[in-house]
Amino acid sequence: MSSLVVIDRSPDPERTDPGRARGPTIASWVRAMGPNRTGALLLVAGTLLAVLWANGSHGTYEAFWDTHLTIGVADLNLDFTLHALVNDALMAVFFFTVGLEVRREFAIGELTSRSRAVVPVVAAVCGLLVPSLLYVLIARDTGWANAWGVVISTDTAFLVGGLALVGPRAAGRLRIFLLALAVVDDIGALTVIALVYTGDFTPQPLLVAAAGLAGIWFTRYVPTGRGPIYATLAIIVWFAFLASGVHPTLAGVAVALLVPVYRPSRRDVEHALRLARTFRQSPTTQYARAAANSLRESISINERLQSAYAPYVSFVILPVFALANAGVQISGDVLTAAATSAVTWGIVVALVVGKFVGVFGSTMLVRAFGVGELGPGLTPGRVAGGAALCGVGFTLSLFIVDLAISDPAVQNQARVGVLLASVLAFGIAAIVFRVTERSPREAEVGQVLQRPVDPERDHVFGPADAPLTLVEYGDFQCGFCLKTAGTIQEVVRELGGSLRYVWRHAPLLRYHPNAVAAAEASEAAALQGKFFEFERALFADQEHQQPTDILERADRLGLDLEKFEKDLTSPAVAARVRDDMLDAEAMDITAVPTLFVNGRRHTAPHDAQSLIHALLRTGRADDAPAPGGGRRSGPGGRKDPGRASA
Repeated sequence: MSSLVVIDRSPDPERTDPGRARGPTIASWVRAMGPNRTGALLLVAGTLLAVLWANGSHGTYEAFWDTHLTIGVADLNLDFTLHALVNDALMAVFFFTVGLEVRREFAIGELTSRSRAVVPVVAAVCGLLVPSLLYVLIARDTGWANAWGVVISTDTAFLVGGLALVGPRAAGRLRIFLLALAVVDDIGALTVIALVYTGDFTPQPLLVAAAGLAGIWFTRYVPTGRGPIYATLAIIVWFAFLASGVHPTLAGVAVALLVPVYRPSRRDVEHALRLARTFRQSPTTQYARAAANSLRESISINERLQSAYAPYVSFVILPVFALANAGVQISGDVLTAAATSAVTWGIVVALVVGKFVGVFGSTMLVRAFGVGELGPGLTPGRVAGGAALCGVGFTLSLFIVDLAISDPAVQNQARVGVLLASVLAFGIAAIVFRVTERSPREAEVGQVLQRPVDPERDHVFGPADAPLTLVEYGDFQCGFCLKTAGTIQEVVRELGGSLRYVWRHAPLLRYHPNAVAAAEASEAAALQGKFFEFERALFADQEHQQPTDILERADRLGLDLEKFEKDLTSPAVAARVRDDMLDAEAMDITAVPTLFVNGRRHTAPHDAQSLIHALLRTGRADDAPAPGGGRRSGPGGRKDPGRASA
């Protein structure tokens, strides 16, 4: 049988509820567009509205955002303009959420591999250096060469939104890569502001910030009530950065990188389930509160904060930020002056060309010299599109214009350069993505196995040097994967030692909520040399894959339970499963089982004879014995991976 697409047949409340409005709603529109695209469109709308406002109603735009707010008691007062409130406070929340996501990726996600983490770091550093050098070369005779800081920063908000609008559909790894790059970029740019463009830098408050950050680190050891402590210390750190003269958005990143992230403990999950069952039997307020608290505490505060703040960041903070910052006045005199200004063209060339050369060039060099690696799906075409998108410099670029340039006329020229560069970078990125995604090489991404089989990493049954290879991306809770089990067992018997069979994870979260937990459990069993035994046990009883069931299987297989439970929550196990899932996304695997025969996606029927024919036809026929050859055991004495028949 061919790869089957699972169809969601759950009832649509908008169709089944007669009391619900039949017409489209905002919620249904957001679901259809997706939260990332919706947020990006709101960001673009805020930008266009700001430009129209600034040019259509002279003076009111600046007057509104220069409105002062004073908060305080007696002699202790804080005075902010609305513009500063958006850029210093609301954007600190945005950088906080970005830092949370990057912290998660470094701890238990894609960037746990040092060889992969080093690539965005190097790309970010080169993306800071190359544009600044280009700007200095072009603007060295203008008297404003010291404004090189305008071109060093990539606007993280527009980068994320732009990727959602014009990036590839399967952009998981690219988004992680660009987010990590953007965080390093922002830290570098904010550090430059503090060291180069801050005239009233006061180091003493940073001692308070350091103490607050240390407190945030140690708060993880407080048994309960950590939320209010984190919030209080985060506010103290933010005020300390503000008092020091360092841009306070850096406080958001610093705090986020110290917030702990971990995999849920199986014991905590079991405790939460017991409390939920107790509440079901005796629905009282006391049990409801206990069950809710237990469920919440079983998830790391990093992930809880990400899910809590994400909608506000996408739908409120970023559009308001664009509205407050994109109001560049564009008049005929300003455009005429900008057209012949070395400052304007220095900014445009530095952001559009410099960022691309710095990010894309360094990434390709790092990969070529073997210093770091790109995950499967991060093709040169996609990296090129992301590098072009990095030329969108907005927030900090406009902020540094006011700090580095004192002449109002030159400031206007610089703002035009920033705006023009951002538009050009966005347009070039859209073209690069469109062209590369349609190129024959990119079109092959979903048809060719992106990561070659690695016997040191993959779960392989059969000789490591077997001439024929069958790779399955599957889900332990999928009934179709179970039905394919007997087929694969027959193929293994027929081809014997000429075949190596590889299992990789592609859990369908939408349909199988326990599939990720089962995949992680199999990886924990693999660390004790019993992956295929655990795999068979999972397929033998797909209906029972709760935490207690997982532990019972491990006990029956004779695993060290203490080590097994510890490994279940380890970053390495979580990252391994997520790595396979990102591979599957990069290859547009939306249904399981998906098979790759000798490195190419198998789209023909999945019966044994069809698979055998495809393997022999596309494999190294000279090395492959005729069907029916004796079966050999795999490396390390691995047993037959055949599972319970359907």
